[in-house]
Amino acid sequence: MKLRLMSIATMLGLIAPLVAGAKETKDIKFLLKNAEPVVFSHDVHLSKYNNNCRVCHNAIFNLRERRHYTMAEMEKTKSCGACHTGVKAFSVADEKSCVRCHSGKPRSISYKVKGATEAVFNHEVHIAKLGGKCRSCHNATVITGREKNVTMAQMEKGKTCGACHNGKKAFTVAGDCGKCHKGMSPRDITFKVTGLSDVTFSHKAHLANFGCPDCHTKLFAFKAGVKHFSMAQMEKGNSCGSCHNGKDAFTVSGNCDTCHKAFKPGVITFKTDGGDVKFSHDFHLGMYKCADCHTKLFPYKTGVKHVGMGGMEQGNSCGNCHNGTDAFSVKKECKKCHKM
Repeated sequence: MKLRLMSIATMLGLIAPLVAGAKETKDIKFLLKNAEPVVFSHDVHLSKYNNNCRVCHNAIFNLRERRHYTMAEMEKTKSCGACHTGVKAFSVADEKSCVRCHSGKPRSISYKVKGATEAVFNHEVHIAKLGGKCRSCHNATVITGREKNVTMAQMEKGKTCGACHNGKKAFTVAGDCGKCHKGMSPRDITFKVTGLSDVTFSHKAHLANFGCPDCHTKLFAFKAGVKHFSMAQMEKGNSCGSCHNGKDAFTVSGNCDTCHKAFKPGVITFKTDGGDVKFSHDFHLGMYKCADCHTKLFPYKTGVKHVGMGGMEQGNSCGNCHNGTDAFSVKKECKKCHKM
């Protein structure tokens, strides 16, 4: 019995060192959204540093603060970049060494765009054109790793894709939208106008004669909530008035119903000490066009300064036509306007 107990004790004594030396570390996979995972091998690194865990923990990798670092941060000696500087180990900034950590082919990236089709970035196509030089884009300037989505206007100023797609290195981001937004058919845009019928802008009609860069982003930014322009501002060349000037296209000061379909301006009532004065658009449009009065004589907005009878007698406001020659004079026949 004693011999049996001694044999068991001896066996346990032999097994104990094996248990104590059992592997306690494992490979760590860092998952990437658009590429294969990066695998960190504890075995490889521990063999180089005589199994001294303290070289990295917690000096470089804090086990309580589990956060991911961008390549730009690593190049500033954060995370793996503390050792991989090109001195102790290959540099994280050496693009020839990218494949030592990043295996497999990077995936294409799809960007969801509100109001347009997806824009798909093809890594394979770009890597082939750049000769495998990942740092052409991943250089902490073009792509930082924490870059938020940028607008087309920002790209035109050299942000992200616009750093290369500037019309010199590659086709410009201000060019045909369909080059990136496959199958894109821009929709009609409806502008709500207070007191008037809606204005519908047809992309299809305009794209038959113009290209996207003729308007975007110099005239119209690719985003919602931008400033709306008044008709008076358009007549000075802003917004639609840049082309609709009577030379390149019909003028914005022409007939309103060209854009405001089924538009029928109402009667305007002016409150005066001499009784209400009603202006009939319907009556005047039988003889004149909108452009005869707007916006040279009357701005397209409320709250403008009213002109008194003295001012009208000098040719302002209604007095411009009601001068006794073109139409009855504002100096006479008060009852024609003032229902007293």
